[in-house]
Amino acid sequence: TCPHCAQFHQFVLPELKTKYIDTGKARLIFREFPLDRLAAYANMLARCAGPDRFYPMLSALFETQSSWALPGEEGLEQLRTVGKQAGFTTEKFDACIGDEELFNKIVETRTRGHETFGVESTPTFFVNGEKLTGEQTLTGFEAMFSEGTAPSAGDASADGEQDQPEEQSGR
Repeated sequence: TCPHCAQFHQFVLPELKTKYIDTGKARLIFREFPLDRLAAYANMLARCAGPDRFYPMLSALFETQSSWALPGEEGLEQLRTVGKQAGFTTEKFDACIGDEELFNKIVETRTRGHETFGVESTPTFFVNGEKLTGEQTLTGFEAMFSEGTAPSAGDASADGEQDQPEEQSGR
């Protein structure tokens, strides 16, 4: 439900991915940080799509965000529509957003981001250990890249954990 996240995904990520991620110069590690229940449901839907469909589903959610990031039941119904377009039956959608274990995992990721790494808003990026918050441009990332070196293969996350899904090396 973060419009700045959708803006990044639609307008900055494609070029960042082409110039840096696909070439191995940078990595993108996605961590959920839902600001409300509807955002948590959207993250759950992406996870329920399965590991091979996670990023395509995430892309679809960001691309259609303005149609479903609405208050109350209308937002949930519009999210259900996006889910149907992605192949979710009503039963699968309801089971997914009703999965308390999955919901709790996403909340735990959010809590860890806040308590361990000081994430307070979205989007938040870490480039070579430096935190960037809010709307970013490709130029801003390039400036951060030029100030440091690319992370080593063992530095996939700030705490070394390898939660899935996290790394995007291609679509």
